[in-house]
Amino acid sequence: MLKTHLSKHLTIALVAHDQRKADMVEWAAFNATTLAAHKLVCTGTTGSLIRKAFDDDGVKAEIICLNSGPLGGDAEIAAMVVRHEVNLAIFLIDDLNPQPHEADIQMLLRQCRIHNVPIACNRYSADLMITSTLWDDATYIPTVPKYTRFVRENQPA
Repeated sequence: MLKTHLSKHLTIALVAHDQRKADMVEWAAFNATTLAAHKLVCTGTTGSLIRKAFDDDGVKAEIICLNSGPLGGDAEIAAMVVRHEVNLAIFLIDDLNPQPHEADIQMLLRQCRIHNVPIACNRYSADLMITSTLWDDATYIPTVPKYTRFVRENQPA
C-alpha cells in the first residue's frame, strides 16, 4: 500500500471500463487506507465492486455509486467536475475495445482538462497523483488554464 498523509479531504471519482474493473479493484484495495479517508464517487458497477472489496477487507469508506457509464454515469461525473465537486479522477479506460458510449468518455476527459481536474488513466499516474504532496501544500495554487493564442514579441498576431 502506498502511504500518504493527506490532511485535505478530497472527492475522488473512480471509473473503470469492464476490461479494467479488476485492475481498478486491485488498485483501490492496494490504496484502501488512503482512499478511505476521502469521498469516493464511482460509476455504478465499479463502485459496487470496490465497496465489496472494501467490505471484505473491513475497510470503512464513503462510496457513492452513480449510474453505470453506458447509462450516464460518466456524464454524471463530468457534471460534478463542471460544478467543481471533484478533486481527482481515476479513469481506467479500455483502449483495446470500442465503447458504445465513447462520446460520454470523451466528454468526461474534456471536462477534466477544461476545469483543471487531474485525471489519471493508468495505475502508475493514479499512484503518483494520490501520493502527491501538493494536495496539502498551502502555497501551491494550480494555474488556471489559459485558452488564448500565444503570440511572440515582434511577431504579427
